[in-house]
Amino acid sequence: MTAVEPALGGRPAPRVLVAGHDSATINGIRIALEDEGIVLCGQVASAAELVEGVSRLEPDLCLVDVDLPGGGIVAAAEMRAWKSRVAVVMLASELNEEDFLRAIAVGAIGYLPKSISPKRLPAVVRAVLLGEPAIPRPLVAVLMNRLRGGGTRRHLVVGDGRGVDLTSREWEVLDAMRDGLTTREIAAKLLIADVTVRRHIGAVLKKLRVQNRREALELLRSA
Repeated sequence: MTAVEPALGGRPAPRVLVAGHDSATINGIRIALEDEGIVLCGQVASAAELVEGVSRLEPDLCLVDVDLPGGGIVAAAEMRAWKSRVAVVMLASELNEEDFLRAIAVGAIGYLPKSISPKRLPAVVRAVLLGEPAIPRPLVAVLMNRLRGGGTRRHLVVGDGRGVDLTSREWEVLDAMRDGLTTREIAAKLLIADVTVRRHIGAVLKKLRVQNRREALELLRSA
């Protein structure tokens, strides 16, 4: 365990507990935080260890892998049920709106991609400890839509008069297709993997009853 040293101004340095099983990611987090005077007070590799570690180490903030063995979101929910003062930020391999909404529902104050720049992480941690949420821009609209009661689906009427229901992510992918973005460009814009983009495109094409992107865009233009 790293010793706690006073931060500038005489206040204790923020204490962060990391829950994950990717050693490379954890080492990167450790270096990024400790270089900026933030203490990595511990690391755990499972949901059960996280709950126990929060009680024993009393961190100010937990960075929790969504894919933590035992369930990162499940552990966050259990932890928040009895240790509400601890801020929780989820880390995801790729942004998934359903996981994001579940995480927010159980009390997480942030949901970030593991690919976040190490240089940005200390500032994000300090902002969260001041009460600011840590939510990537693509997911802000998802949260606003849910808060407005819009759910996660949108209705589209296509050129032949059919109504098609798309998830909010499928709608974002479709909008990007309209803008002429490639699969890789869509993935970069939405902070998801190429294979996830291809899966969403496949779902959109199936719902529109077309064979490829060109036919999909022609159908939309005729609407």
